Amino acid sequence: MKNITRTFSLLLIPFLFSGCDTLEQIAKEAMNEPSITEIGQGLKDALGKGVTKGVNTLSAQDGYFKSAYKILLPAEARTVTGKLKSVPGFTNIENELLEKINRGAEDAAKEAGPIFMSAIKGMTFQDATNILMGADNAATAYLNRTTYQQLYASFKPKIGNSLDKIGANSLWKSAADAYNKIPLVTKVNADLGDYVTTEALKGLFAKVEEEEKNIRRNATSRTSALLKKVFAKQDANRK
Repeated sequence: MKNITRTFSLLLIPFLFSGCDTLEQIAKEAMNEPSITEIGQGLKDALGKGVTKGVNTLSAQDGYFKSAYKILLPAEARTVTGKLKSVPGFTNIENELLEKINRGAEDAAKEAGPIFMSAIKGMTFQDATNILMGADNAATAYLNRTTYQQLYASFKPKIGNSLDKIGANSLWKSAADAYNKIPLVTKVNADLGDYVTTEALKGLFAKVEEEEKNIRRNATSRTSALLKKVFAKQDANRK
């Protein structure tokens, strides 16, 4: 009997040791702790939804023009429009320019979706963990760092074409040319492209940050079991 018991115990040893590798995972599951894989997938899902909502909002009609992300005219443009209000043909120049540059940004915002999604797909597990446990804008900061230059390169020609298509560039050029003919004024640059591109990207990242903060702070925005599980880890870490 002792020999049988000893033999049985020896047979169990390999199984006990082979299970050691899974003890940590078992413990995590028992505490409903998300795995590294779940954190990565959950964060990518959350970012994908936030980015899609942000891009769709800003690229829609009035997404910029009638929102908190409205692009205002640069200071030199306001100087020009102020001087030209009494000039025939330019009395409503400021309102016309404002609408046109915001329409250009709305048109270009459609370009952001695929660029953002590519960056999200390329996120490592370590990136995801750091972002999850980071500040409320950690994901937005990551996207800014990894996509800004590509977005700028994509947005600027698109915005330039949009401003041409809707007449903003020609309108501004005619206004700038008329202003530059006024005696003793400081000449202004007739190119709006860089300014509108930079302001459009500021608004885009601000909107993405808003969506990120919403899912971090608002439990009702976590619409799947995976999102609830992953962000519960963030919540627990902040208590």
